[in-house]
Amino acid sequence: MVRSGEYVNNLSGDATYKSFNPAPLPPKPELNIDSEMVNKLVEANRDLVRLDTAAKLIPNVDLFISMYVRKEALISSQIEGTQCTLDDVLDPDADGNTNLEVGDVINYVKACSYAIERLNSLPLCNRFLREIHKELLSGVRGKEKNPGEFRRSQNWIGAANCTLNEARYIPPNVEDMNIALSDLEKYMNEGDEYDPLIRIALIHYQFETIHPFLDGNGRVGRLMILLYLLEQGLISTPVIYISFFLKKNQIEYYDRISEVRKKGNYEQWVSFFLEAVSSAAKDSLATIEKLTELHNRNITVLPATSRKNDNVRRIFDYVEQYPIIDIKRTASALGISFNTTSSAINKLVDAGILKETTNASRNRVFSYEEYLNILRKDT
Repeated sequence: MVRSGEYVNNLSGDATYKSFNPAPLPPKPELNIDSEMVNKLVEANRDLVRLDTAAKLIPNVDLFISMYVRKEALISSQIEGTQCTLDDVLDPDADGNTNLEVGDVINYVKACSYAIERLNSLPLCNRFLREIHKELLSGVRGKEKNPGEFRRSQNWIGAANCTLNEARYIPPNVEDMNIALSDLEKYMNEGDEYDPLIRIALIHYQFETIHPFLDGNGRVGRLMILLYLLEQGLISTPVIYISFFLKKNQIEYYDRISEVRKKGNYEQWVSFFLEAVSSAAKDSLATIEKLTELHNRNITVLPATSRKNDNVRRIFDYVEQYPIIDIKRTASALGISFNTTSSAINKLVDAGILKETTNASRNRVFSYEEYLNILRKDT
């Protein structure tokens, strides 16, 4: 047995295998928080404060939030192997798209929006996790993997189509899983002396180790990070995407989680996680600054009559939320006529803000390219 748990024998004879049963949180003996970890903790908290302050100061933060949620959904799904791009997800036809990978990401966006709203009425708990999972997997690939229910059979992690014997990691058996989930729920809500950022590092590790669902564990586990930051008041709006750092350092991400299981070394995982928070906060802050600068610059190139409130301004505000549009859906969404919408979009094209990305005369698609270029980073 190591500090982080022990391997348990299951079944017998040729069918025997060992699953990992994690020790409950907090770690015992307690974490060794050295000066280097303290420095990383201070920096991560400071970067979150800067980001949160900037998010509060921008006049149209709601326009950005929907973009951040989409970007987090996309990158988190890419970690699981999804191949689609930001443009696929923002396509006006995305909701009716038959591409299963686009469907996965759009479901993640819906699950994320649902979870952020649900946080107003329910603390992070096992019931909440099941609700998120149900939203995440309903109607898409994985819908046969019991959406909204913890697993009732053994799962494992390894190469595609590998057997239990070939697995890289075997999470706790169902009985141990249920006990571990109960312990984790208590830890999430009862607290200890550790800083909230250290606590969510431990919680994320523990959830990934328990692996309580048949599918979607990684996405739920990363969404928990955002929800915990919101619940603890470390950020007031969901304008951070931790997944970008975890995707960029994906092998190290998995290796460091494995290192806790193998050697009980929580400290190296917590240090890595604090770096992820810092890096993600800095990246989000830089993105907010670029998008704010772009917004302010383009307001000045709108026709003078459109800077306050007319249809051109309404469509400009709309494309900051949906940077790839077509005329018909935009007209419907804003409740204005097709011809009025078309005329306003043409003015935005003339102003150099929108660019037509199709040559067909019908169902023409327009994109806010400068805006998209900022958001495409790391995707």
